[in-house]
Amino acid sequence: MKTLAFNPYLPSYEYVPDGEPYVFGDRVYVFGSHDRFGGTEFCMNDYVGWSAPVDDLGAWRYEGVIYKATQDPLNVDGSQHLFAPDVQRGTDGRYYLYYCLHRTPAVCVAVCDTPVGKYEFYGHVKHEDGSLYGMSKTRKNVFNFDPGVLKDTDGTYYLYTGFSPNPGAMRDMMGKMLLIDGSYCVQLDDDMLTVKTEPKLVVPCESVAEGTSFVGHGFYEASSPRKIGGTYYMVYSSVKSHDLCYATCDTPDGDYVFGGVIMSNGDVGLVPDGAAVNYTGNNHGGLVEINGTWYIFGHRQTNQTVFSRQGIAEKVEILTDGRIPQVEVTSCGLNQGALPGSGTYEARIACNLSAKNGTFNYGQENEKAGMHPYFTQDGEDRECDGNQYIANMQDGAWAGFKYFAFDGEHKISVKVKNHAGMGNGAKGVMEVRTQKDGACVAKIAIASTDEWQTFEAEFASEKGKQALYFTYTGAGAVDFGGFTVE
Repeated sequence: MKTLAFNPYLPSYEYVPDGEPYVFGDRVYVFGSHDRFGGTEFCMNDYVGWSAPVDDLGAWRYEGVIYKATQDPLNVDGSQHLFAPDVQRGTDGRYYLYYCLHRTPAVCVAVCDTPVGKYEFYGHVKHEDGSLYGMSKTRKNVFNFDPGVLKDTDGTYYLYTGFSPNPGAMRDMMGKMLLIDGSYCVQLDDDMLTVKTEPKLVVPCESVAEGTSFVGHGFYEASSPRKIGGTYYMVYSSVKSHDLCYATCDTPDGDYVFGGVIMSNGDVGLVPDGAAVNYTGNNHGGLVEINGTWYIFGHRQTNQTVFSRQGIAEKVEILTDGRIPQVEVTSCGLNQGALPGSGTYEARIACNLSAKNGTFNYGQENEKAGMHPYFTQDGEDRECDGNQYIANMQDGAWAGFKYFAFDGEHKISVKVKNHAGMGNGAKGVMEVRTQKDGACVAKIAIASTDEWQTFEAEFASEKGKQALYFTYTGAGAVDFGGFTVE
């Protein structure tokens, strides 16, 4: 990479989850929903565009607002948010943006001549009789949510939607029951709007998974289809929510078979005893091939809530038999390798974060949340100097960063300050390790300070690829801004 790439891959002030990545020309584009820092609901901001050169995945460029929630005729008052979108290029060369409003079961479509120009409303996906898909008075209606669109190699388009709260049932605005038992597929006509087939359940939810390969990982949300070679892949978020799973099939609308977990935003499945090494929450993303290498895009949670999510990405390997082994979340993400051992790094790129007694899921209430560290920022939403950092590291809290290529560095420093509201402030030690439970390679004495201040110590590094783990031990709590190795 010409520019260092990190996780999260976008700037610290940007909150774009549900990322669907695509390569158009010589750039990779990510299309996602748009959370708000300090938001109280999902997806409170309008869609924005981001792109990067395929040979420089650290150089992301802001493309501006590409579509506003008020542009949809069903939402002129702006009371509904734009949920997770997907984009495909049509037979006419234009780009079609598929999305759902958060209280309407229709699939909405906007169109643009370029991937990240100003999209204009195009229509709502409909049946041949003109009734809206998901809102028909005479048909069974799918609860449309998180649309994913596949363009097959023969030029045929398929639309996948679904949402499966488990247990439970939903009714549409006319009181009719909605199909909520998994991901459904329909074929689209060349107009990119008209449904040509009846909906087919292709990935079942947990409540109807008995007797299938999906038991334990039934569909919950986030349909993301791809065709790789001659195999159709469906990436989705399972009933566990924090993971991105995949299923495969020989046809686009056949019965898919569970393949495995690609990513968990807490690395659940890679850690003994099912533990999570980051605070978990929902997940959504997709696969993309960039210059011959495959990546999975997903997101993490910040600010002690499920409503301020940020995009992360990792390299994956698709084995010759089609399997995709689970990958760990790292700090280097799209960097194509370890970060330089010498340098200054923001604490926000930590891929592991935990209190002394572990983590929890942000989608669940936790009466002890005030004892846990979390990612947050100074300033308001979308302020470019958001100054993101880790807050509230109390005794035993730790943050992990992976990976660095060390070459004999001998000094390390940390930027910290007292966490507000913790009495007399912080006084303790920041212990540094290259293995989570390994020997200390540095002990940095921390004094109480209400302003950002740097403290340093000698650092005994070994040459080669290593992680860094920072554990605070002592009184009070610190906010952790970043560190420098030299």
